Amino acid sequence: MANFGFSHLTVVAPYEPHWREAKSAIGAPELLANARETSTLSEAVRDSTFVLGTGTITHRKPEQPVTRLDQLAPVITGELDSTGTISIIFGPEKHGLTREDLSFCHHLVEIPTDPCQPSMNLGQAAAVCLYELAIRSGHPTENLIPPALSPRPTSGNLDVLADLIQQVMLAANYSPQNMQAANQHDLRLMLRRFALTPADQRRALGLFRRILRRLDSSQVQKPGAPS
Repeated sequence: MANFGFSHLTVVAPYEPHWREAKSAIGAPELLANARETSTLSEAVRDSTFVLGTGTITHRKPEQPVTRLDQLAPVITGELDSTGTISIIFGPEKHGLTREDLSFCHHLVEIPTDPCQPSMNLGQAAAVCLYELAIRSGHPTENLIPPALSPRPTSGNLDVLADLIQQVMLAANYSPQNMQAANQHDLRLMLRRFALTPADQRRALGLFRRILRRLDSSQVQKPGAPS
């Protein structure tokens, strides 16, 4: 990140001994000292309006649009011109991002590698991605400042909507309890595919809150009482 002029780092649930050692990284003490630490990925991308996940599709079926790294610049440039905060997520070297992690992403970025060795060292993967963004996007890294108004809701706001829809589904007995996690995963992906505006998200919140109130009131009515 320091090599290519990026400075906003968030680390999710780091392994404490290694995290402490990393803080002595040569040439980047200020970047690491100012790094934000969160316990969950949801919290890390809460304020982001466009989230990119990284990884290989060699052994997985992607559930969101996939963009090769060398074709990413136009996507990023378009988002920089129209959206708020962009985040790029890198997973652990051992297994990469999980299916659950990727449900918070709008796009999946694939680094083209040899099929015999699809996995990359985490530092190398980050360097390759950030180099591409710094060189090809046409935006100097010091100018990657979000505009005042964003046409996308933040990831956190989408999660608020997803949680509310989940409550409505439960109140309506939409599916058995063992399907709740799968429904929540699918909702996160679906809402990001819709490309809602903040106004859309607020309207949807109002709609589902009213539905939930109606469902809750109907359940507390006594049998035989007029509806």
